[in-house]
Amino acid sequence: MSDTSVLTRTEAAERHRLLDVRTVHLDLDLTRGPEVFGSTTVIRFGCATPGAGTFVDVKPARLHRVVLNGRELDVAALEAGRFPLTGLAADNELTVEADMAYSHTGEGMHRFTDPADGEDYVYTQSFLDDGPRVFASFDQPDLKARFTVSVTAPRPWTVVGNGLSRQVEPGRWEFATTPVISSYLVSVVAGPLHSVRAEHDGIPLGLHCRRSLAAHLDADADELLEITRQGFDHYHRVFRHRYPFDSYDQCFVPEFNAGAMENPGCVTLRDEYVFRSAVDDTKREERALVVVHEMAHMWFGDLVTMKWWDDLWLNESFAEYMAYRVTAASTRFTSAWTGFAANRKPWGYDADQRPSTHPVAPGTVDDTAQALQNFDGISYAKGAAALRQLVAWLGEDAFLAGVNDHFDEHAFGNATLDDLLRALAAASGRDVHAWAERWLRTTGVDTLRLTDGRIEHTAADGGPTRPHQLTVAHYRRTPEGALELAERAPLALAADTDADTGTDTGTGTGTDAAEAPGTTLARPAATALTLLNDTDLGYVKIRLDAASWDTARTSLGAVPEEEARAVLWSAARDQVRDGELAPDAYLRLVADHLPGETSVHLVDAVLAFARDFVVDCAVPPADHPAALARLGEVCRALLRRTEGEPDRTGLRLVAARGVIGTALGEQQAAELRDWLAAGTVPGGPALDPDLRWQLLLRLCVLGAAGEPEIAAELAADPSSTSEQGAARCRAALPDPAAKEAAWQALFHGELSNYLAIATARGLWQPEQADLLDELTARYFKELGPAAARRGPALARVLATAGFPAFAATERTVRAAEACLADPDLTAATRRGLVDQLDTLRRAVRARELTGR
Repeated sequence: MSDTSVLTRTEAAERHRLLDVRTVHLDLDLTRGPEVFGSTTVIRFGCATPGAGTFVDVKPARLHRVVLNGRELDVAALEAGRFPLTGLAADNELTVEADMAYSHTGEGMHRFTDPADGEDYVYTQSFLDDGPRVFASFDQPDLKARFTVSVTAPRPWTVVGNGLSRQVEPGRWEFATTPVISSYLVSVVAGPLHSVRAEHDGIPLGLHCRRSLAAHLDADADELLEITRQGFDHYHRVFRHRYPFDSYDQCFVPEFNAGAMENPGCVTLRDEYVFRSAVDDTKREERALVVVHEMAHMWFGDLVTMKWWDDLWLNESFAEYMAYRVTAASTRFTSAWTGFAANRKPWGYDADQRPSTHPVAPGTVDDTAQALQNFDGISYAKGAAALRQLVAWLGEDAFLAGVNDHFDEHAFGNATLDDLLRALAAASGRDVHAWAERWLRTTGVDTLRLTDGRIEHTAADGGPTRPHQLTVAHYRRTPEGALELAERAPLALAADTDADTGTDTGTGTGTDAAEAPGTTLARPAATALTLLNDTDLGYVKIRLDAASWDTARTSLGAVPEEEARAVLWSAARDQVRDGELAPDAYLRLVADHLPGETSVHLVDAVLAFARDFVVDCAVPPADHPAALARLGEVCRALLRRTEGEPDRTGLRLVAARGVIGTALGEQQAAELRDWLAAGTVPGGPALDPDLRWQLLLRLCVLGAAGEPEIAAELAADPSSTSEQGAARCRAALPDPAAKEAAWQALFHGELSNYLAIATARGLWQPEQADLLDELTARYFKELGPAAARRGPALARVLATAGFPAFAATERTVRAAEACLADPDLTAATRRGLVDQLDTLRRAVRARELTGR
């Protein structure tokens, strides 16, 4: 169970009223062994009400000393991660000395031993409320301070932090004092790092990773540095404030829970982005987006920080939007918005239709535990889509003018939603507050349904709709039977009239009036397909009229524009999840149109949904082998089509993974064994570590490989990739003893975060439903205690990757509902379970449509 308290908004407001934090001196000692490190913090701060009291946040393994204004305090006063401070003076100095525990769950100071060479690495993750696991602080976003950090480390180590550093003696590192930043942004990365250094526009740049990945980082350093330079150049063109910190290091660290973290001057990224194996360009694009996203945070989040976590969107939605905008405009990944449509926006759509949905900008977030649950598809994908709508409405120049005025007013301080809206309204002359009420304060996804040429515009809950800036495309048949674009036009849809005020909220495009709900479209002659939102500018669900849907079913792959095809695939995906399209009908679409698809974005996204939800969850168990075989044939068709085409290596790689993952029966298992022995898929690609482990996983699922093969592969490549691969494979073996061993490790052991994910993903296999029946029942009994014992990061793993999603039955639904009735579930466990239960119910509903 957690022994720490969550910080409430009320407590944070009172502490902010009382305190003025000025400087923090932090001294860390990383030489005290593998269990703990030393942490000494000296905080100088003012108090608006001398004689008042407050508390400092600290979560130590052992608290040695607390000294306030020269007065020794009793360390036994520490309770639930808080140390009380009474009798404050107008000016105060607080010293806290402690031993802190290393983490293996990515929270606080994470420690990792590289299985490739036995070297140790550590890094901090101070976000959201994990900073007090590293150092004492007044841990809330609006108590900013200047930080001066010193670190003692083993002599062979390199230490990276938020500013420029110097090694004053062997093993002793001192960092330049930071500008004013929030405590959750303080970062230290240390170990025998491999580094690549450069400079751009006066900014020192660094790339860092563990030594065993050195060759892989060197191979990609030019691309990473190019993306970094292009990002800085774009931001410097559009923002009046230059990059506000003294250097820019990007540290690729192991077992990182998030994609990356925006620590100023010391960004941490998961080291899977240092590619050990072949990847298609969508994965390189994803990495570029992460790099540019974190760079955006240097302005949105670091220069100007939200006052409290209810304005999380001021950080994440803006960084997400700017990442796609900048990546598409200034790097070679010009199709980034297609990736947003195909892979990222569905995350937002799914989250926004669950019981756990929340506004992009909630009216209130009561405490840090609630705040942590809002790092989801709404705060990222929906928020970015809403900003794309805002820019379309205001115009880019007015949007950027407002943002720059916002930076000018709040640089190195904190801000709220209202602060930004006022700046945007002043720059644009628009009623941005009214727009925000509809887009940022409401939940759910609007639906646009085309019926007999008339647009029916409805909100998710039957309430007021939002204004939308879209395009609409009309396609016609060519004499040869292909589809061609006949016409594309902008379409601005007004929101419903607000029932309370009698006014429209955020309508119009800025140059012409918006269309009222119920608009009838004028279509060119011989239109075969009318597609609303064909450029995916909107955040909205689309339903086609009958004639257009008939055209899509027969000719989806013939639609010439990639983004329009993404919108059509998204509409089909929505219909499956909403119980409007049967799983077998969706698989027919996949079989008919995916083999000829040229977009890696779309092939990857469609195959993932078809396998993960449709085949493994929504198809009844009796139909699972046939559905999987059908999907496998689609992948084989893609593999055949791309043979000998060097410009299609990305598609071929995706297809090869699909063929491996859908293999069934003795004949296909024998084929996979032949590929493993040969070290290649016939005609390529070669089997690199990732493909070898994926192939071995499938053989283990089928019972065609076991512990000898797993041990041999692990010995051949003793890496973290292999440790995770071996954990997945062992958990996937169709053997009761193997399943029980995986279960004990996952629910009762001390697995690190990544090994827990690997074990969970290996455990649940739809092909082994009978073997897993008893474990499915145990899951709902043991989830709560295990999640509470391991903390929020592992709770999320157990409630998501650990969830038996394949068991889409009413019995599983009832068991999940009973589990949710437990009042002692942690916030992270409850949120994960609520979301998984929603998907489970959708799968049960989809199974009922089979054959229709």
